[in-house]
Amino acid sequence: MARSEPVEVSAPGEMRVFWFLLLTMVVVVTAVTLAVVGGGGSAVLQDVEPQRFTDPLPTTRPVGRADVEALRLPMAARGYRMADVDEALSRLGAELAERDARIAELESALAGAQASAVTTGTDLFKQPGDRPTGGLARGEDDGR
Repeated sequence: MARSEPVEVSAPGEMRVFWFLLLTMVVVVTAVTLAVVGGGGSAVLQDVEPQRFTDPLPTTRPVGRADVEALRLPMAARGYRMADVDEALSRLGAELAERDARIAELESALAGAQASAVTTGTDLFKQPGDRPTGGLARGEDDGR
């Protein structure tokens, strides 16, 4: 008498271990799910208030390099909050435009002062009361 398939005989203890592990897994998954969802009267995972941008850029003085380096924007679900980044960039852009205008104003004033000094022959760096260095004043002899 030849058998076509082998018959596996499992011990009764193996079935008990299988059912015990299956029941334990179901209990653990249920406990974790209830803890996350908040199956009790109080919420286990409380809602976190989203971060808000508090402008650390100074309003009473011009923005400096240290202010920009210390700037930290709050994170959002997919990167940074666009409104906060736009606000910080527009503030920095306004500061740079103001500085550029001031630099242009000072450069034009310097160019005007240099042009007037060239036409009149005055020394821009001469302090009041300084004597000329290029020659002797009238009435002075060189002591020879």
